[in-house]
Amino acid sequence: MSDLAGVRVLLGVTGGIAAYKAAQVARLLVGAGATVDPVLTAGARRFVGVATFEGLTGRRVRQDVWDDIPAETHVALGRAADVALVYPATAHVLAKLATGLADDLLTTTLLAATCPLVVAPAMHTEMWQHPATRHNVEVLRTRGVHVLGPDDGPLMGGDVGPGRVVAPEEAVAALARLVAPVGDLAGERAGDLAGRTVVVTAGGTREPIDPVRYLGNRSSGRMGVALAGAAARRGATVHLVAAPTHLATPAGVTRHDVTTAAQMRAAVLPLAADADVVVKAAAVADFRPAAVATSKVKKEAGVPAIELVRNPDILAELGAARAPGQPPLLVGFAAETDDVEAHGRAKLERKRADLLVVNDVSSTDAGFEVDTNRVVILGRDGSRTVVPLAGKDAVADRILDEVVARLPARDG
Repeated sequence: MSDLAGVRVLLGVTGGIAAYKAAQVARLLVGAGATVDPVLTAGARRFVGVATFEGLTGRRVRQDVWDDIPAETHVALGRAADVALVYPATAHVLAKLATGLADDLLTTTLLAATCPLVVAPAMHTEMWQHPATRHNVEVLRTRGVHVLGPDDGPLMGGDVGPGRVVAPEEAVAALARLVAPVGDLAGERAGDLAGRTVVVTAGGTREPIDPVRYLGNRSSGRMGVALAGAAARRGATVHLVAAPTHLATPAGVTRHDVTTAAQMRAAVLPLAADADVVVKAAAVADFRPAAVATSKVKKEAGVPAIELVRNPDILAELGAARAPGQPPLLVGFAAETDDVEAHGRAKLERKRADLLVVNDVSSTDAGFEVDTNRVVILGRDGSRTVVPLAGKDAVADRILDEVVARLPARDG
C-alpha cells in the first residue's frame, strides 16, 4: 500500500475504551506509507500503553506540552502535519475543540495546526445524542472539520446503538481520500468544473416508525461522497446533501445533513435553483409510514400494521420543473437487481433526467456498502457508457466526464 506515501499524520488518541483500536489505525497508516506522530492524552494512556504506539510507528509518543520543548513544541508539531486524525474522539475532547480550549498537548497542537482535521467520535449513545454534543459537532463541521461516524453497533457494557467508533480501515481510507493527490486531474480534467455549482445527494434516507425504529436501506453514501469529492477537485462549488452516513466530508465541499426524504427535498430544491448540475446519488426511500408513533411500539402489543404512503420524487420533480435545455443538468441513479438497463432506461425517460447511472446491487463487489462499483451510464440522447469494476473515486470521475461533455460552454 502507498496511498499515504510521504504523508505526515498527527494521530491523536483520547481516553475512551475504543483507544485500543487506534493501535490498528497506526499500523495501517504506517503500512500505507505515512509517517505517524502519535499524541496520547492522559486518559488514553490509561487504556493503552505508550510502548505500543512507539513500536508500531517507530516514532516517539508525545504526552505532555512540557516535554522536550527546545526540540519540538506543540506549534512545530502542528505545523509539520499534513493531516490530523483524532481516533477515538471522546465527547470531552469534541467539546474542547469546539470551544477552543487548549489544556493539554493534543488540544494545543490541534489549535496550532492548519492542516485538515478528521475526528472519529466514540461514546455511549446518550452522550452522542445529547444536545451539547450535537451542537459541538455542528460547530466543528462549520469550521471544516471532517466528522467520521460514529457507527451503530455494540458499545461498552453490553449496550448497542449509535456511538461506536468507525473501523480503523474506514478511518485510514477517509484520510487517503482527503489527501489524495490530484493525479490525472493535472491533464484535461483539471478545472473543467471551475465556475460550476454541483449539488450531490448521498446516503440512504430513514423514515421513522417510532422514536427508535425506522425504514431504511443499505446505502453507505460512498458513491455520492466520492462524486462530491471528485467534483470539488475539478474546481466546482459543491453542496453535498447527506442522509445518515459516517463518511467524512471531502475537502472543499459544503455539507447539509438530512434524515428523511422530505428533509432531503427541502434541502435540494433551493440549492438546485442555482445549480449547474444536480447528481441524485442518494437512495431515497420510496415510502414512509403514514403515522409515526410518539412512543416506542412494544412487541407485547402484537405485530403492528404500518400503513405506507409515497414519498416525494425529488428527481422527477426537478425534471418536470425544468424547461427543455435549461439547467440544471440532472443525473439520476438506479440501483436494480434484474433487467438493470431496461429498468434504468425507463427511469431515465420517466424522470426526464439527462443521465441515469445504473448498477446491479445484487453483485457482491459493487453497489451498496463496498468500495468498488461497476455501472452503465445511460444518456437521454441514447448514449450508453460502460464503466467496468473500479474504485468508487474512479467511477465518480467517469460519471463526471459524461456530465462535463454535456454542459454548455461557459460565457467568455
